[in-house]
Amino acid sequence: MQQIRVLIVDDSASVRQTLVDVLESEPDIAVMGTASDPFVAARRIQEEVPDVILLDVEMPRMDGITFLRKIMAQRPIPVIMCSAVIDERSSLLIEAMEAGAVDVIVKPRVDTKQYLMESRVRICDAVRAAAKARLTGLGRRHATPRPVQEKLTADAVLPPPTPRSRDVGETETIVCIGASTGGTESLKAVLEVLPADCPPILIVQHMPEKFTEAFARRLDGLCAMEVKEAEDGDLVTRGRVLIAPGNRHMLLQRSGQRYTVQIKDGPLVARHRPSVDVLFRSAARTAGSNGVGIIMTGMGDDGARGLLEMKQTGAHTIAQDEASCIVFGMPKEAIALGCVDRIVPLDLLPVEITRAGNR
Repeated sequence: MQQIRVLIVDDSASVRQTLVDVLESEPDIAVMGTASDPFVAARRIQEEVPDVILLDVEMPRMDGITFLRKIMAQRPIPVIMCSAVIDERSSLLIEAMEAGAVDVIVKPRVDTKQYLMESRVRICDAVRAAAKARLTGLGRRHATPRPVQEKLTADAVLPPPTPRSRDVGETETIVCIGASTGGTESLKAVLEVLPADCPPILIVQHMPEKFTEAFARRLDGLCAMEVKEAEDGDLVTRGRVLIAPGNRHMLLQRSGQRYTVQIKDGPLVARHRPSVDVLFRSAARTAGSNGVGIIMTGMGDDGARGLLEMKQTGAHTIAQDEASCIVFGMPKEAIALGCVDRIVPLDLLPVEITRAGNR
């Protein structure tokens, strides 16, 4: 098995050691080295090019984003930005994604065994996804993810849809989107060209707690429609985009002709919280044939089963094509299940959403 070689760049010796312990617990990942600042890291890269870099945001002598820009300009390597405090640095992390980072993670804490386990799952999966990311001029390895723990399905959060879920009557079309690695910039490309009266859109983008709020604010400033981080009880209405908050599941609910969202805790589903499978299943149960499910770039299979359930209840289902995906994982799994009606490139997704809203 070819291992994914990782370089860790962080000024904290304790963080470096914790990350080493986390990554080397997996047989398909190897830490090729650590560096206390970007200058040490640059010398290390000259000796051996890593498959993935874990890079701290703030460090002495040179900050992480400046170093990220230098890497992308000189020798593109998949970079995952790390932060201990997301809420205070969210704007910087948004900037990092725009500069070319493929993902953002929260540094592992050792508060509780459960938290450390979930951190390990997220960090190792982020490294595997980054190793597959399409970056100009760099051939990517194709490591096979290894299950770290039992992978729960959406059953852990809500029951499956019933045959009655298909026939919900005529209501507003609800668009549900799931994305992961590469999704932040891809979602921006889709949403910023949609009209102000677009159909209601619910999004699960795998990202850390607090980061989703900054991401929603950024999109709200770029888009014609309202974009916000979802809160429990938010109305699902035309011209509004709701993004699931990091570390919490988002479900679609219906009361009469009115749709709202429920924000709830729960275990990791398909190794994620929020989970695309949970959102899609809730849409299958609640919206039935009035739903539209879209699965976009990302590693793993979160969303594939949920998209199948949406299709089985009459929803229209769409997958982003391989050529425009940063990581062709989630769409590939959905296509393999035979639950995708249309496969389209990223630049045609807005057309599909607009068309769905007018049907």
